[in-house]
Amino acid sequence: MTDTTTPLFIRQIETRLGPMVAGATHTELVLLEFTDRSILDAQVARLEQRMGRARETGDSPIFEQLVGQLEEYFAGSRRDFDIPLRAPGTEFQELVWTALRTIPCGATRSYGELARAIGRPTAVRAVAHANRDNRIAILIPCHRVIGANGTLTGYGGGLWRKQKLLDLEAGAEAFL
Repeated sequence: MTDTTTPLFIRQIETRLGPMVAGATHTELVLLEFTDRSILDAQVARLEQRMGRARETGDSPIFEQLVGQLEEYFAGSRRDFDIPLRAPGTEFQELVWTALRTIPCGATRSYGELARAIGRPTAVRAVAHANRDNRIAILIPCHRVIGANGTLTGYGGGLWRKQKLLDLEAGAEAFL
């Protein structure tokens, strides 16, 4: 049975790439999106529905961990995150999001490579759609997925942010 009594805490946090909205329970991060993402409201509404929880402004112990680990990441001293995540979605979305987490920091994969990695080589468009629906930016690294020809393709936080994240992970100097 789903616990609907514990709220989904929502808080804005500042990052080196601009403000983000974080969502968490007391024990898991469930949302991390840039505030200027066009589908942010829809993402939060879907999350509330999937989790059966109402959102409210508040604090979670997860937020302190998140802010600290993001600072380390942007400073170039952290490559992996160990914050407990929960990313509720369809079975296919969850399969894609799990695969995204296997892409090493500093590496990229094409949508086709990701489709093959999950055993669905013809599902390139579906993989791209699941990638777009990822609600936990940076920690579920959808920014590491690029076009088959090596070009940057859509990113909910904007292509300029995607490039900055990839540059940081490739070992370019820390930025901002």
